[in-house]
Amino acid sequence: MSGFVGVLVSDPWLQSQFTQVELRSLKSKFVSTRTQSGRVTVGDLPPIFVKLRAFTEMFDEDGIKGYAATTTFHHNINESEKASYVSHINRYLAEDRFFKRYLPLDAATNDLFDLVKDGVLLCKLINVAVPGTIDERAINTKGTLNPWERNENHTLCLNSAKAIGCTVVNIGTQDLIEARPHLVLGLISQIIKIQLLADLNLKKTPQLMELVDDSKDVEELLGLAPEKVLLKWMNFHLKKAGYSKQVTNFSSDVKDGKAYAYLLNALAPEHSSPASLDTKDAKERANMVLVQAEKLDCKGYLTSKDIVEGSPNLNLAFVAQIFQHRNGLSADTSKMSFAEMMTDDAQTSREERCFRLWINSLGTATYVNNVFEDIRNGWVLLEVLDKVSPGSVNWKLASKPPIKMPFRKVENCNQVIQIGKDLCFSLVNVAGNDIVQGNKKLILAYLWQLMRFTMLQLLKNLRYHSSHSRGKEITDADILKWANNKVKKAGRTSRMESFKDKNLSNGIFFLELLSAVEPRVVNWTVVTKGETDEDKKLNATYIISVARKLGCSIFLLPEDIIEANQKMILTLSASIMYWSLQQPGDSESSAADDSDVPAASPPASGNGEKEEVLVGEVSNLTVDDAVSDATESTHVEEKDPDIK
Repeated sequence: MSGFVGVLVSDPWLQSQFTQVELRSLKSKFVSTRTQSGRVTVGDLPPIFVKLRAFTEMFDEDGIKGYAATTTFHHNINESEKASYVSHINRYLAEDRFFKRYLPLDAATNDLFDLVKDGVLLCKLINVAVPGTIDERAINTKGTLNPWERNENHTLCLNSAKAIGCTVVNIGTQDLIEARPHLVLGLISQIIKIQLLADLNLKKTPQLMELVDDSKDVEELLGLAPEKVLLKWMNFHLKKAGYSKQVTNFSSDVKDGKAYAYLLNALAPEHSSPASLDTKDAKERANMVLVQAEKLDCKGYLTSKDIVEGSPNLNLAFVAQIFQHRNGLSADTSKMSFAEMMTDDAQTSREERCFRLWINSLGTATYVNNVFEDIRNGWVLLEVLDKVSPGSVNWKLASKPPIKMPFRKVENCNQVIQIGKDLCFSLVNVAGNDIVQGNKKLILAYLWQLMRFTMLQLLKNLRYHSSHSRGKEITDADILKWANNKVKKAGRTSRMESFKDKNLSNGIFFLELLSAVEPRVVNWTVVTKGETDEDKKLNATYIISVARKLGCSIFLLPEDIIEANQKMILTLSASIMYWSLQQPGDSESSAADDSDVPAASPPASGNGEKEEVLVGEVSNLTVDDAVSDATESTHVEEKDPDIK
């Protein structure tokens, strides 16, 4: 499977005690236990561990119980990683005006953890990794922050971290306020990794086409995780340089430093040193490698000790840094033009990004690197369906990756389609094979319906606990009316006619909506009138950061607001509504006032098809109208011809 990666353990020795099959099984069981119980306790571990060879050779289940019961588990802090991340922060934030009085940090102290507590540092790091993610006007940066302001910064940080691809399922704002070292370092590690691997894709570096020979290899390359692309790039140069071994990881395979010596000699012959290959001492070779790398301005991420000890995170950072400074790939114009043909148009790319980040935010076991490649065997979609609609998946009928037999992939995807129909998705004449074949328009149409279903279910569950609206369905029309009434009750005059209302492009309506649900969250002194394109962009960027600061988990881009992208505008509105209804004292949270939320739409018919009676055009956001011509043999029921 293109999106499958092995399970990595930070301790190389511990990793060597297990096969990948055992590690995958252990991870799967851990995630399953956590999903069912909400947490994993020591008592949950023995039945899982007893099935692993490394434990059963030494203990029976009673022995494991006794060992677990008397063992204190500690989160060890890797001082080398901490020093590396401090060096990264000192380098990239040195010119930041806010941090002038704090930097440079001293890795030998708790400077890093003390600085994390107000939330500004992590927000700034996210912007270094993916520029423009956070509108810095939304960060609370005054000298002394109160608890509310610190919490806002951490909320903004975590929601923005999810929006760039970090996994933050087990991290909360309190963890960051307390600066729990292992969680802080784990999050910083993810942010830095995203920054260093940002160029390892065909869109940013079309020269990567040199690594493949045919279109099949290109498809594989598109679906690889960035770290796998980095390994592929490294092995490409090592093979040309005459290095006989295959590097499969950033730990044991690079501990002797030979791969680095060959790589740097090939990429920077002007700095090559035959002595680095002649020496028999690994530590000495590692030192020579670092001297060569520093001549390419590759420094700060690891020491010779980290190389010989096989630190996976720091070695990955080191290789990524070498790639950034000198990738050694040729500018073959014919291959580069083919790479440009393989990339998606802007709209498709934005939707793929949104759904990818949303799926990864759910905490599923499989991390998605490329939606169009990684979901084609159906397994990821089954994981998502099981997460958003528990019990809907028949796992006995599912095949887990890696899947060699094509018909098994079709079986998985057929179950995905059937569950979609059971959930009343509009999927007329759509088959599992359409997903297996990678039909992008149909995949996006399915994912949109899945995301929309999840949003409406969350809102429905909140309403279920109210005294007046129990059991009522939530529709798109409900969300539209709620938003307009919220703004009106706050004494504002702007209005949203529909989720594709072009007047939304100036951003004023959503700023007024955010201010209506939490008056102190919008700083009106930084808001523009939204009359020029530049002003619209400023407002849209600010809206997204303010919503995330409030607590909304959203994945849209400023362009989606400026262009009034119907689907993304709905997700934004629903997310704000969801946050608002959870607040104590909110009028809708207790009674779902009929003046704010209209009566329920008619229920779905027994045959599983969408109800025929719809509450206006806004309830028609089910399927992209473009899917109807995705293939000549496939038809998806259309509800709204205006959706683009």
